[in-house]
Order: sequence, then structure tokens, then C-alpha cells
Amino acid sequence: MPDATPLPPIVSRAEWEKARAELLVKEKELTRFKDSVSAARRRMPMVEITEPYVFGSEGGPVTLLDLFGGRRQLIVQHFMFGPDWDEGCDGCSMMADHIGPLSHLYAKGTSFVLISRAPLDKLLAFRARMEWRLPWVSSASTTFNEDFSATVNSEERQAISIFLRDGTRVFHTWSTGARGEEPFMLVFDLLDLTPYGRQETWEDSPPGWPQQPPYEWMRLHDSY
Repeated sequence: MPDATPLPPIVSRAEWEKARAELLVKEKELTRFKDSVSAARRRMPMVEITEPYVFGSEGGPVTLLDLFGGRRQLIVQHFMFGPDWDEGCDGCSMMADHIGPLSHLYAKGTSFVLISRAPLDKLLAFRARMEWRLPWVSSASTTFNEDFSATVNSEERQAISIFLRDGTRVFHTWSTGARGEEPFMLVFDLLDLTPYGRQETWEDSPPGWPQQPPYEWMRLHDSY
């Protein structure tokens, strides 16, 4: 039996080329706007971090400065994994799924680390289950999560924070959360290229397009 989901209009190749050219103008505008936002981000002021955070790592206690690994820049994924949780957040996990070999970041003097409040043994066990090779540390004995709004009133929030090192001095330069993290999750950009998009209720889609509540479809990659 044919699928009852509506289809986009069917046109000639010439009509498609015309529609594609019109959309390309908007796509180029979006690219240039993104470049301008990135340029503004590079001009943001920063705040010096003086709190002596000590994290639990598989190699022993480490400081925020240690997490740079001698590089100038550090990207922190505030991974939602509460102290009493048995597994990590679906969305945070999907983000981690998209982080490939860190050698590409290292080539630009940039380190990357996951930080969560759960005990280190839980983090490492979950990392093994997910088959990730990302560095992951526990902030359980610090106020790091609260200080960077990754834990608010004991509720976990996913976020990204960026730090810069100047010698032994560490500075916080930028943070984002919620949909600001979407660029780190390639699956959204890939779905945005498709006729049905993300298939979520908030999207401006033609009548009859498949829809479900935002993020409701997300699962750990071994749970679909």
C-alpha cells in the first residue's frame, strides 16, 4: 500500500533548477550572516577564572588548566549526567556521537572534554558502552557545573563553554545552550536538507508533513 505522506510538487528539471537558484541566494545570505556572527564572537570580552577547580579523571585529579593539555583553547561539553543517574542524557549523547577524532581540533591548538557531575566510574562505564574515545572528567567535588549554569537548582542542563589559556591564566570566552548547541549535532543539519526536515511540530512545514514533539524521537544510539 502506498505511503499516505504527501509529496513535494513534481516539476521539470528546468523548473527545479530555477527554484534551486532562488533558494541558493538565501543560503548564501545565511552563510555570510553566520560568518559575521562568528566574527563578532571572536571580539567578545572574556572573564578570568580564578576558582581552583579540581576534577576527577581516569589519570587522577586534574585542574581546569590541565584540561587544556598544553593547548591554548578548550571546548567543554557540559554533559547532562546527574550523580544519581544510571546513564547519560540522550541529546548530550547524540552530540558526543558527532565528535570525531580530536586530532583535527588539536591541529588548531584546541582541546575538547566532557564534564559531568556523575561519579567518574559511571562516566567511564557509560563511555565504554557508547564506544567513545573522548576525555571525560567528573566535576562532582566542585561548583563548576553551578558556576557555568550547567546545573541550576539541582537540575542538569546541557551546554557548551569555551576557554582560552594565556600561560597559567584561564579565561571564559563564550557559552551556549539549548538550540545554540545544534551546530555540534550534524544530524539536525542533515535532516534540514531533506524534504520532511526534522519532522517536529515547531517547524514551518507544508500541511500533512510528518510531525512529532521536539526531541521526543531521540534515543541513545544503541536504544533505537
